[in-house]
Amino acid sequence: MAMLRFVLGDQLSRAISSLRDLGKGDVVLVCEVADETRYVRHHKRKIAFLFAAMRHFAEDLRAEGVTVDYVALDDAASTGSFTEELRRAVQRHAPEAIVVTEPGEWRVRQMMEDWREELDVPVEIRPDDRFLCSHERFRNWADGQKQLRMEYFYREMRKATGYLMEGDHPAGGKWNYDHSNREPLKRGIAPPDRPTYAPDAITRQVLDLVAGRFGNHFGSLDDFDYPVSRADALHYLDWFVAEALPEFGTYQDAMRQGAPLLFHSHVSALINCGLIDPREACDRAEAAFRDGKAPLNAVEGFIRQIIGWREFIRGVYWREMPGYESSNALSADRPLPDFFWTGETDLNCLRQCFREVQASAYNHHIQRLMVIGNFCLLCGFDPRQVQEWYLVVYHDAYEWVEMPNVVGMILYADDGLFATKPYAASANYIDKMSDYCGTCRYSPKAKTGEGACPFNLLYWDFIARNARRLKTNPRMNRTYATLERMDEAKVRTIRAEAKAFLDSLQATGNY
Repeated sequence: MAMLRFVLGDQLSRAISSLRDLGKGDVVLVCEVADETRYVRHHKRKIAFLFAAMRHFAEDLRAEGVTVDYVALDDAASTGSFTEELRRAVQRHAPEAIVVTEPGEWRVRQMMEDWREELDVPVEIRPDDRFLCSHERFRNWADGQKQLRMEYFYREMRKATGYLMEGDHPAGGKWNYDHSNREPLKRGIAPPDRPTYAPDAITRQVLDLVAGRFGNHFGSLDDFDYPVSRADALHYLDWFVAEALPEFGTYQDAMRQGAPLLFHSHVSALINCGLIDPREACDRAEAAFRDGKAPLNAVEGFIRQIIGWREFIRGVYWREMPGYESSNALSADRPLPDFFWTGETDLNCLRQCFREVQASAYNHHIQRLMVIGNFCLLCGFDPRQVQEWYLVVYHDAYEWVEMPNVVGMILYADDGLFATKPYAASANYIDKMSDYCGTCRYSPKAKTGEGACPFNLLYWDFIARNARRLKTNPRMNRTYATLERMDEAKVRTIRAEAKAFLDSLQATGNY
C-alpha cells in the first residue's frame, strides 16, 4: 500500500516516526513553503539553514533509493502553504494514506487535524518520539506535582534514561553540578578553534534564493559556515565532545566580547531540526565522561540541558497551550525599542549580543536570559513582542521552545508556573560574568547619577513597581527587606532616573 510521508522542515531525521516503516513505492514529501517564512519575519540565516538542511536531507534520502517529492520555494506552481502543497501531492501520487509525525507547534497541529477533514485520504499523525518524554508522561508527572520544577523532572528523566547513573544513584553522588558551572572566563583562557563548513553548490543556491527573497528580513548571510547535512552535523558534534565539552561546564555562564561561542556546543539548531538526535548527543557526552575525557560537571550540565530543560520546556508548552502565549502576570506593556533590531545602543552588553545575533542568529543561554531577557523583564516590555523577537532572531527557535522560555523563564509572565522567582538582576551579574562593562560608557558600580548603569536603576524600579505581586514570594524576602531599608529620597531618585531612561527608548514599530 503506497503511502505519502509528509516530513516537516524540523523533522529531518531518517529515524522520524513517519519514515520508520517506509515501504517500497512510498513517496516522501518535503516542502519549502512561503507561509512558514513569514508568519514571523525569520532571520535570513535561519531560513537559509533550514532550506539548505531540507535539501541535503532530501538528497540523502534519494541516495538511499527513496522517492522524494521536493517542492522548492521558487517552484512556479508552489502555493506557499502546507495544506495546499499536501493537496497537490495527493493529486500527483494518489496515495492510500498520508503519514505525518506530530509537529512541534500548536498551530501546525491544528492544521494537521484539519487535514483529516479536508483531504479525501486518511491521515495518520504519529508521536514525535525523538523526544524522550511523551506528552502523556509529562502530563502525568506534572499533574502529580504541587509546583512544576525542572530539577525534579530532570531527576526522573535521569532515572528513566539511565544517563549518568550508578544503579539507583547519580554518578558522583549529586544530581546537579550547576554550582561548579558559574565561573567567569579567566584571562588567558581561549576557546578552541571551531570547525567551519563551506557552502556547497546546494547551500549556495539556497543562500542566493534567501538573499533575493528575504533581503528585508533581519540578519546577515555573510560567512555562512554552519553544518547543514547529517554528516557535517555529526562531525560538529564529535568536535564539540572532544575539544570543547571538557571546559564547557565550568565556563558555560561566561561571556566574552568577540568570542560568542566560547565552549558552547552550538548544536541546538541541529537537534531541533532533526539532523542530530538528542540521544546521540547525550550518548557521546556520557561516553566522554566514562572514558575519562570530560569531567562530570561538564557532561552533567550538557545532558541536563537536553533531557532536563529541553524536555521540560516542551512539556510545559503542550500542557499549557492554547492560551499560554497571552500570559502577562506583571501587566507589562512597554513596546520593544528599535535598537533590538538595529543594535544601536550605548549599553555595551546589549550591543554585543545584538551584533552577534544579527551576524549568526545565535546567542548562548546566559546572553539570552541574563542580558537580553533580564533587560526585557526589568523594562516591562510587552510579552507578545518579546516572544516574537526571540522567535525571529534565533536559528534554533521554534514556538514550543521559545514561548515557555520567554513567558515563564525570562518574563515571569505566567506568574511563576515553573520559575521560583523572576530572573531579575542588576549590573553586578553582567560585570562579574563578562568583560562587557569595561568598555561601556556606563559604570556597573554607579547606582544613580551620570554614568550609572541602567541595569542598576531598572532593577530597583522593577522591584518597587511590582511589589504588590512579588513581595509575598519567599525568595524575594531579602530583596524587599533591602528596598524597605533604603532611604526614601534615594528610591525616588532611582525611580525617576529609571523612568527617564525608559521614556528615552525609541519604539517606532518600523522593524
